Amino acid sequence: MIQQQTILKVSDNSGAKYVKCIKVLGGFKRRSASIGDIIVVSVVKLRNKTRHSSKVKKGEVYRALILKTKASQSSANISGFKNKFGENTVCLLNKNGKPLSTRIFGQVPRSLKKHKWIKVSNLSSGFI
Repeated sequence: MIQQQTILKVSDNSGAKYVKCIKVLGGFKRRSASIGDIIVVSVVKLRNKTRHSSKVKKGEVYRALILKTKASQSSANISGFKNKFGENTVCLLNKNGKPLSTRIFGQVPRSLKKHKWIKVSNLSSGFI
């Protein structure tokens, strides 16, 4: 579960390395978000190699899609499979809701493909 002030890792090639959650979108007084939800983030740290040529700058505010969370999330199928990852990761989005980057590092959960995030699932290397 992602709350306000949570530091998240960025898993795309937008140029940001770490972001901080400012607000969880999707309802009045909503406190936490999980995989597939949108949050508002601020860029905390940039990647070293792309610092001069990055698409983002430190302190800028963007929307982000949550790709992985440390908290376990149960699946809807009968087998009782639970998704639990080692880190909290996001993908930055522009104002239109499209991914800001051209590539997503690592694999994304299969549940994103079922929702409206087909573009994000196509940019990734595979599914979990």
